[in-house]
Amino acid sequence: MATKTYAGVNVDVTDDGYLTDPSQWNKDIAAEIAREEGIELTDKHFEVLTFLRAENDKGTQLTIRMVGKSGITDIKGLYQLFPAGPLKKSSRIAGIPKPTSCV
Repeated sequence: MATKTYAGVNVDVTDDGYLTDPSQWNKDIAAEIAREEGIELTDKHFEVLTFLRAENDKGTQLTIRMVGKSGITDIKGLYQLFPAGPLKKSSRIAGIPKPTSCV
């Protein structure tokens, strides 16, 4: 486990860069993680991130299909928002653990 500084806040992260404590997350931290991924966050990104965080809080196992059925965006839109690994990237940016469905 390592510590990284995002938006002036020291947070604990896994070796893959996922926050170990989702309560340390905020929108500024999300924006900095997204920049590392080459993504500039929009309101639509934050809608997806909010959905992921809420579902994670419920203990729901996250899948790309679930996000596609959320009504926020379809699967194609999710890939456009978070290219090359949409669920992995969006989960990392959302400050939640890496979904078990992601390799």
